[in-house]
Amino acid sequence: MRPLLLFHAFPLDSRMWDGVRDALSGHVRLITPDQRGFGGAPLGEAVSSLDVVAADAIALLDSLAIERAVVGGCSMGGYVAMALLRHAPERVAGLLLVDTKAPADTEEAASNRLAMAERAEREGIVPWLADTMLPVLGSSAVHGQVRGWLEEQSPKSVAWTQRAMAARPDSRDTLRAAKVDTLVVHGGADGLMPVSLGEELADLTGGSLTVLPGVGHLPPVEAPEAFAAAVVPWLAST
Repeated sequence: MRPLLLFHAFPLDSRMWDGVRDALSGHVRLITPDQRGFGGAPLGEAVSSLDVVAADAIALLDSLAIERAVVGGCSMGGYVAMALLRHAPERVAGLLLVDTKAPADTEEAASNRLAMAERAEREGIVPWLADTMLPVLGSSAVHGQVRGWLEEQSPKSVAWTQRAMAARPDSRDTLRAAKVDTLVVHGGADGLMPVSLGEELADLTGGSLTVLPGVGHLPPVEAPEAFAAAVVPWLAST
């Protein structure tokens, strides 16, 4: 079966894919690692950079003897997918980009990330990080579950990853150069990233865009059936 490598959103872990695992696994070899510092993955001592996370992903593919995979992710996971594409385009057989974006952070957004990193190291993350993020991460129906996942993460990992995301480069040229089938899935009610960012991704890659009405920033968690219904036909045709 064709491998599908999916990266999770910040500041969660691979459990965010649990609701779509069965639906996707019937069509692909599904691989959903915990990224560096989250879930069961150690943070280590590397410099804060999504290039490091991309290198982890390439090493994972090597360890599984996978030459090429469909690669994707949600939000931060999309940034990791783009970093992998930038470093090893020959390993990417397709792209699945979920509620993510191509541009680098603005100066203000990067500054906010750095401030959040400092606060996480100074105070820990409970309860303020969830209180800050949950209103824009999805409907209240999933807040309890997402809070539980979020508050289990390491403050040190949260800080490391915020600094890595603040420093990430613009990925628009990388996506323009990609010659692979691409599906963009975006929640129509995403309070963090507007649908226009998903439209830009589809334009950059020549891919297709599926907007899920009334769904927020984490479609695989909030609307797993709708997400699977959007993704499975594309996987079958890729």
